[in-house]
Amino acid sequence: MIIDFSSSVVHVVDDEAPFRRSLLFLLESSGWQSVGHASAEEFLMAAPSFPSGGGCIVLDVRMLRISGIELQRRLKAVHSAYPVIFMTGHGDVDLAVQAMKDGAIDFLQKPFREQYFLDTVERAVRLSLERHNAHLRSREAQQMLDQLSAREMEVARLLALGLSNKEVGRQLVISENTVHVHRQHIMEKTGAGGAADFARLILRANPGGLD
Repeated sequence: MIIDFSSSVVHVVDDEAPFRRSLLFLLESSGWQSVGHASAEEFLMAAPSFPSGGGCIVLDVRMLRISGIELQRRLKAVHSAYPVIFMTGHGDVDLAVQAMKDGAIDFLQKPFREQYFLDTVERAVRLSLERHNAHLRSREAQQMLDQLSAREMEVARLLALGLSNKEVGRQLVISENTVHVHRQHIMEKTGAGGAADFARLILRANPGGLD
């Protein structure tokens, strides 16, 4: 898939000013919009919104006060769409393992090859767009489901699981005709065409919605 990265933004968070400036220069000379932050606190204060073209955070592991690992955890806690690429000058294996477990895209030891770094940035930005678009689809599906009454949601879920109108009525102790009426209301409110569409909608809103 061809993506226009002209509106993508790469955030570089590193308390070593010369290295941060050189990385920003590399990114900008390679066509990326980039923003530097001298600390995790500075990044959190800026609270950058997610750009339409996607983005990522290039993050130093060891910084004073709030470490890179702590910033990653805070971003994860608020479901940030920004993927994280870690950098370190120490080659700390334990930190690398923890960072990757927490969802980091890569863990680069300084100094790293410029082309590998740029390739990793592109991979991260592509992933950020996939995550963001998936989140938008999930939110849109949830907004559709929020239009349903509690009973309609029960009916939709059972139909999505493959039950017939009669089986749904038996399980909910309502008439088959009442199930049919609920089914029509669900279709009108969500635009879904049938049980398979109900299932897709529920799973898009919540991957565990049919468990």
